[in-house]
This record gives sequence, C-alpha cells and structure tokens, in this order.
Amino acid sequence: MKDDIEEFPPDSTEDVVIPLMEEELTTGTRAVKTGTVRVDKHIEKRVQRIEAPLLHEDVDIKRVVVNRQITAMPAIRRVGDTVIVPVVEEELVITKQLILKEEIHLIKRRTKQRVGKDIDVNHEHAEVQRLDAEGNVVRPAGRERALKR
Repeated sequence: MKDDIEEFPPDSTEDVVIPLMEEELTTGTRAVKTGTVRVDKHIEKRVQRIEAPLLHEDVDIKRVVVNRQITAMPAIRRVGDTVIVPVVEEELVITKQLILKEEIHLIKRRTKQRVGKDIDVNHEHAEVQRLDAEGNVVRPAGRERALKR
C-alpha cells in the first residue's frame, strides 16, 4: 500500500490536487413474481326428474246402420265431439234413389297422463389454488384442515 501514496515535501510550492469521492444512493421498485393463482373448473352431472302433462287423443269408430232413402247427398257434420261422415250407395229400383246406408261416427276422446323422464342436469363448481413462484400449490394451514374433511 505504501506504493500508492505519494509523499510531498512540506516546503513544496506546487498545488496538490486531491480527488474527492461521493457515493449516491438511489431507491426504486421492480416487479417480482411471488406466486400465481390456478382455477380448475369441474362439471358434475346429476339426474333430475321432471314431470309434464302430455295430451293424447284417440278416435273411436262406430258404424251406425241407417238404411234410409234420401234425396240429396248429405254433408259431413259435427255433433259435439263426434264427426259424422255419411256413406251412400245407389240402388237400382225402378227409379234411381239415394239410400243412406250408414254413418260413421268419429268420437274424439282426450286423455291426460303424467309422464316422468330422467334428464341429466349439469352443475359446475370451481376449485381455486394459489401457486408460489416455482408453481407449487400454496395452502394456508387452516385451509388444509378444512379440505381433509
């Protein structure tokens, strides 16, 4: 160390320059990854039963023999829930005449029944996990106990 120091005689008239040093301190912030959050979403299927009314219509067919002479072709008519369809036949007599041979009565019946069906219904729940900077799952101590139940 002695070589670094230069000595000057005390009677020297030359100016001596001594360098001065100063240190500065600066402060600031920078982002540091300390952890992340992972969310897993799961779908649970459960069966839910629903019931709904279904309408069902049946038609009863009833043939009614008439055998009556008519002068004109009868029209199809409705009486309540019954539709009457005339069936005619020509018979050769000395003269031609219409004979109402029969009527077909269509009777509408309406029934109601309840039908049950099993239907899959989806239900979602999310599991949230906090991860540290290395990607390991971080759990608070109280949370671990709650998850083991």
